[in-house]
Amino acid sequence: MLVVIVRLPWAGDLGMHAATVQRLSHNLFHPGNPLVDADTPSPYYSPWMLVLGALAKVTGLSVFVVLRIAALVGLTLLATGVWRYVRTLSAHRAAPALALLSLLFLWGPLLFNWSGFLGLNSLALTVSYPSVFALGLTFHFWAWLTRAVRAEAPWGRWLWLGALWALVLLCHQFTGVVASLGALATVIAARPPRPALLRLGAALALGLLLLGLWPYYDFFSLFSAGADLEAIHKPLYEDLAARFGLVLLGVAALALRFRRDRWDPLVLFFVLGALVFAAGGLSGHYSWGRALPAALIPAQLAAALEVVSAGRRAVRVCWACVLGAALVVGAWTQVGTLGYATGRAALPSVVASKYRTPWVGYHWITPWVKYGDVVMARTSPARQIPAYGAYTVAPGYPDVFLADAARREAAVERYFAAGTSSSDRARILREYGVKWVVGPGGLAGPGLRKVTGGPAGQVLYRVVR
Repeated sequence: MLVVIVRLPWAGDLGMHAATVQRLSHNLFHPGNPLVDADTPSPYYSPWMLVLGALAKVTGLSVFVVLRIAALVGLTLLATGVWRYVRTLSAHRAAPALALLSLLFLWGPLLFNWSGFLGLNSLALTVSYPSVFALGLTFHFWAWLTRAVRAEAPWGRWLWLGALWALVLLCHQFTGVVASLGALATVIAARPPRPALLRLGAALALGLLLLGLWPYYDFFSLFSAGADLEAIHKPLYEDLAARFGLVLLGVAALALRFRRDRWDPLVLFFVLGALVFAAGGLSGHYSWGRALPAALIPAQLAAALEVVSAGRRAVRVCWACVLGAALVVGAWTQVGTLGYATGRAALPSVVASKYRTPWVGYHWITPWVKYGDVVMARTSPARQIPAYGAYTVAPGYPDVFLADAARREAAVERYFAAGTSSSDRARILREYGVKWVVGPGGLAGPGLRKVTGGPAGQVLYRVVR
């Protein structure tokens, strides 16, 4: 993973996070929309991204160097957080290592990548994302909370937990839901006395206050996010057996833990996560599927812990063999991740077939396109171009705070449509102040001049007025 951080493969949302750091590095207090030239708030302006933007501004480091630093911090938080939380569940010295292996490899025979999900391949592609930072904080949060409910923690520690809970929610809202479900399971399992509940209430009140006071976006307005968010998350409910089938071993381990302790925190955590995930699928709120790690994580941890906590030695050895076999299957599914450290050329052919080539990026337009320029581009380029400082006409990702997002998307669609006249295209370019167009070859006409070519037949055109 350290080598992966050096190479920093590009896929998914990396361009969004790079664009966010770009805007904050230019204006910490009023960055505007990270993707389009509009003065709107954004849920991507989190406390962690504010730190990264300030780092870029003060040091002059490039955005991608700053993202590598973010990846190193997130990976460190994650590894140490897993270690600390697992230590609250088992004192066995092998438990943290087994837990980490299970979190990375106990998935399924079909590769699955998504921000906030801890498979090794997914982690390699998202290691610089705020979700990894937030998940690392979450494991530390659970460890501190577990110790707080087991002992008579002072008021100060509880208030710190409330602030940490708010920080996780602000940095990555979906991971914050997972953190909240895990915290609820921890509290229910501990059945704390009334004094502890009073401190817990104060911590919760402080967390809600901090969420309401965050100035960069209205956290509570996210509860009314539009239908676009549901459509994007619908695939989370597909191919469940192939993607997560090996986790059934962890479900069996949870059943054994339930027999030993009806108030086991991992069992309660799994039940809460599974209920939220199922409710999302049944109600059509597919974004609730992002709570799935709240079911996966406790099952994966339970599978690992059963190796060191089951009764007789023969049972533990048998369980270790079954878990080992499952981890081998899961590791083979994700073996293509090695390519993100070595490059495709270094992989044996059987491994290279499992490697997914990352995106190339749009560095080839930067000698001409400057910070703040507006570029007309379709969705896929629009997910990458703002990483270099330019804006696009329509955002490459759903934006709940951009009121005219649909109108912008329609304008892009109309611009690139085959039947659109030159005069209509010119009008769209004027309306949005477009200086550049990234599109296929042969697009040149009145008002456009070809500047350079890029990968896959793409061309950069200058708008001539």
